[in-house]
Amino acid sequence: MVEDSGKSAVALGVKSGKQLKTQSINSIESSERSARFKTGFSQLDEVLGGGILPASVSLLAGQPGIGKSTILLQLASNIAKDAPVLYISGEESAAQVKLRAKRLANSHSENLNFASSTSANDIAATIRSQQYKLVIVDSIQTLSLEEVSSAPGSVSQVTNSGNVLIRAAKSSDTAVMIVGHVTKDGTLAGPKVLEHLVDVVLNFEGDRYGGFKTLRAVKNRFGSTNDIAIFEMDNEGLKPVLNPSQALLAERLNTDGSIVLATIEGTRPILVEIQALVNTTSFGYPKRTASGFDLNRLNLLVAVLQQRTKLNLADKDIYVNVVGGLKLQDPAADLAVCMAIASAASGRKLDDHLIVFGEVGLGGEIRSAHSSERRISEAKKLGFTAAIAPKTAAKGIGKFVLPVADLRSALIKYINK
Repeated sequence: MVEDSGKSAVALGVKSGKQLKTQSINSIESSERSARFKTGFSQLDEVLGGGILPASVSLLAGQPGIGKSTILLQLASNIAKDAPVLYISGEESAAQVKLRAKRLANSHSENLNFASSTSANDIAATIRSQQYKLVIVDSIQTLSLEEVSSAPGSVSQVTNSGNVLIRAAKSSDTAVMIVGHVTKDGTLAGPKVLEHLVDVVLNFEGDRYGGFKTLRAVKNRFGSTNDIAIFEMDNEGLKPVLNPSQALLAERLNTDGSIVLATIEGTRPILVEIQALVNTTSFGYPKRTASGFDLNRLNLLVAVLQQRTKLNLADKDIYVNVVGGLKLQDPAADLAVCMAIASAASGRKLDDHLIVFGEVGLGGEIRSAHSSERRISEAKKLGFTAAIAPKTAAKGIGKFVLPVADLRSALIKYINK
């Protein structure tokens, strides 16, 4: 012992430990030992891969006030109809949570229990007791571990508290959902290792003051990350939007600068209105503003419009808005944005029954878009008669697609009439 006392931990670790007991992969019992818990929201179940899996740990992140606590209390109440659920809050008192539960629909179940605590040790012990099938922790940034001396919310506290909760969940076969805060730029606050440790990372996006709110899986060990759930808030909590395309276009006025885009959110086709406003600048430097669309991408598309179509936008303020609070990440939105800007600049509008989609290259060429069939199918359901789209989208579709090869020809043919 005296001889080993001066050796490093690595040197000691070389000789310590014991051989692992192994088994054939075919002899291992399925991890889905029990049926998944249905959340009461079919869209959310699809995002999770079929529901909440026992022993899984999910992390839900989103802006303050967007509805994280609201949706968790709603799904907790739905699951509590069939299994005991515990809602733990480190941010609110029991009276505050009760007030929210009274406001929400169907949040009155005898199986739904509540506790207020910021001790990760106590919460882990409660999870290990196996009294509850689902435990919700709101939020990880408020927890502290007795063995760690730093303040709650610090990197060490978040990492170690998360580790303790995850180990408790795996050992007790209890599903755990954890709320995580975000930074001002929208990324999950705290160490990145927390995202690696958990099984599912859910991101709540949208405008907290109105519009649609989307819930998507950034990481999912038990299902796809392509599905999204779309909600809207009312007096009784969050409700799923069954037909977002119809809702987004219900109040549309077909004026210049208004284009209907057929986009894909996850695996769901959605028709959304793209609005553009072009105005002569009052200052030396023109202003570019985008809501729901990447500003850098907008600047690139404006440069392509100027260079490839000779549209003079150098002295113009340009404003682009995606109606409904959606944040587009679809490259096929390029053509719709360009046509909306050209429509607003020329004062001419597009035909009422046309939709648009396609990616725009730096040479002004219109490139292919994925899932063209689903985009077109959604457009047909809402009564649109044709789609301005890349040539590749016309294959097997028939006369519904009006193929365009480049941006200049698209504007000449359909905008500058």
